[in-house]
Amino acid sequence: HVQLVESGGGSVQAGGSVRLSCVASGFTESENYVAWIRQPPGKAREGIASIYTGTDRTYYADSVKGRFTISHDDNKDRVYLQMNSLQPEDTALYYCAADGDCILVPPQFAYEGQGTQVTVS
Repeated sequence: HVQLVESGGGSVQAGGSVRLSCVASGFTESENYVAWIRQPPGKAREGIASIYTGTDRTYYADSVKGRFTISHDDNKDRVYLQMNSLQPEDTALYYCAADGDCILVPPQFAYEGQGTQVTVS
């Protein structure tokens, strides 16, 4: 079965950086869309970045464009989210998600991980 496992969250000061990692397993298709979704406390879920593993084509929400970078390591079945210049408003539970199609607004994916918390103070 499909499994997505995130890691790398934690607490960081404003202006700092964090790299999230998502390990994917169980996919029958070798090429999929993988995305990062976040949910700040008391707010709606937001799709912030996606990558198509077949071409490494990426998309970013305006809220993170220029600060966050999504990347894919096919050899390790991992997708990363490098987050720089973090601000308190980036505090959220961050989820890795995947599907054959990509719907980010609002985020709709067949598979999601359990999430990893990022807190910026």
